[in-house]
Parts: sequence; structure tokens; C-alpha cells
Amino acid sequence: MSLIIPQKYRNTLVPETTELAIKLLKNSFQEKLTKVLSLRRVTAPLFVLSGTGVNDDLNGVERSVKFPIKCMGDRQAEVVHSLAKWKRMKLGFYDIPPGYGLYTDMNAIRSDEELDNLHSLYVDQWDWEKSIRTEDRTIDYLKKTVRQIYSILKEIEYIVYDVFPHITPSLPDDITFIHSQELLEMFPSLTPREREEKISKHYRAVFVIGIGGVLSNGEKHDGRAPDYDDWSTPNSDGYLGLNGDILLWNDILNCTFELSSMGVRVDKEALLRQLDLCGCPERVELEFHKALINGELPQSIGGGIGQSRLCMFFLKKAHVGEVQASIWPEEQIKICEQNNIHLL
Repeated sequence: MSLIIPQKYRNTLVPETTELAIKLLKNSFQEKLTKVLSLRRVTAPLFVLSGTGVNDDLNGVERSVKFPIKCMGDRQAEVVHSLAKWKRMKLGFYDIPPGYGLYTDMNAIRSDEELDNLHSLYVDQWDWEKSIRTEDRTIDYLKKTVRQIYSILKEIEYIVYDVFPHITPSLPDDITFIHSQELLEMFPSLTPREREEKISKHYRAVFVIGIGGVLSNGEKHDGRAPDYDDWSTPNSDGYLGLNGDILLWNDILNCTFELSSMGVRVDKEALLRQLDLCGCPERVELEFHKALINGELPQSIGGGIGQSRLCMFFLKKAHVGEVQASIWPEEQIKICEQNNIHLL
């Protein structure tokens, strides 16, 4: 994705009012998330030790930011990419029963990001995880949870409208579910991103199921690490995968807007299968993987919800830099200023 400059873009809020609106959105969303999903807040690390398998390696190719720890013999630590595995370990540590969970503020640095309207070096999201029963590892439970989160998004939209009535609601009443294989069959000549554009523009709020597994054309819709989301277990809809992405249609940028990735997490069988499929069976010797294989971690569902992205979407901003402070290329800053896009 390259930089998008909307025609005749005008700020819905001045920077000072934007800061107040960000606070309103973040406070309101996490309060509702806590209640709807029965979560409690915990404190999260900014970095973890390298070589433990605790950090999320996303698509498996992104480099983590690393640094030596002087008082530990220069042992390497790395800034988290997300907390997908750490949260599940914390569920087990606190012995949180099925039906309840935790959430935290996750802050990360992703130095390999291509910087544009939606992507920043700085990532801030609500990472959440919830203990479930073995019998809850189903596509129906996944869809139920997605609908719960979508109901919060609808409420947030009207909270913004109540305070800033010139920012009008745009989300549909319901979110549509579709599998990545169905998308391929609908639009076989398009790339995965182009398929997402087509379907999200049509329905405006979509959950694409099955991210990480190989489709009938021999390709993946998108990459996923093998050791957190379950993307290889058959579900009752006749497809593989118990995970997916929440996609919204962004009218300001006229493009697909990914707000959240989430899913039922791997059990022992799915973990071993996916490690083998991805050619990294040696990970079974890592701390997290050993704990899961030995039955020391609960079954769970979880995901991440972008904080700045949520604010950007509901405040109708054209660039994530309008709702978060980060570093941007000088040329990008200049172009944005020329088009009334004021980065913080």
C-alpha cells in the first residue's frame, strides 16, 4: 500500500480536540470490551528474552528489535511484536477459568513496516485472551465472539456521533462472515488484497475466516505464524481454519481497513501439525511450546485490536499519524501537510 491522499480532505477535528476524542474512544472501548468478553486488565511487557519462543513472529519474516542486557551477560532481549503467546501463558499462571480472560495495552516496534496511511513503526493495540473449554474450539464460538466485538464497535460509533454529531455512523447493522477459500472461488483472478477490497466494499464489515492455511490454488490468503492461531483444523462450514480478520470499509481512503486479527488458539495437535507444515518442528523445544504440549496451558481464544486504527477509523482520519506520535519519512510529512493531513 502506498500513501493515499483523499481528494478535498478536511479534518473532522482540530488536533487539540482530536486528543480529547482519542481519550474518549480508548476509555470507552476498553471499558465495554472488559464487560462484553468478561476480561480483566493485566500489565504487559514491552520486551521478552530472545530464544524462548514467547514472542509472536507474525508472518515469520519480520525482524524484531533486539538489544543486549548488560547485567545478564549481554543476553539478548527483543521488543514484542504482539503478545499472542505471552497472554496464553498468563491465563495459565493466573488459573483463569473458561469464560473469563484478560486484556492489556500492547506497545510494539515493527521496524520492517512499509510506512503509509495505515502502517506505523509504532503499534499500539488491545491484546486480549480468554480461556475456553475444549468443546468451544468451534467456528460457531469464533463467530459469536466476533459478533460481540462488532457490537462494541457499533456502540463506539454512536458514542462519537453523540459528542461530535458531524461525524456520522457508517457501519452496517451486522458483520458478514466469509472464508478465504470462498473469496478465492468468487474472485479467482484477483490477489488476496484485491479480493478483500471487493468483499469489504460490498458488505462494509466482513470477517474473513481461515488466514494462514494453503488454499486450493496452492497459495495462502495471508501469512500466520504456526504457533498461536489455529488455521489448519477443519471447521463445521467445511473449510480449514478457526481464525480470521475483521475488515471494515474506509470511506475516507476508499480502501479495506483491517482492525483486528483473532482466532481460536492451537491445541497440541494443531500446534504439531502447523509446525510441521511450516518446516519448524524444532520449536517444540521452546518454553511456550513445551508448556502447551505438556497440557500446562488452557485452551483459549484471543486477538489484537488496533488502538490507533480504531481512533483513526471512527474519527474519520486519513492517516494513522493523525492519532499517534511516530516517525515518518520527511517526504511523507511534507505531502501530508500540503493536503491538510496534520501528523502528530
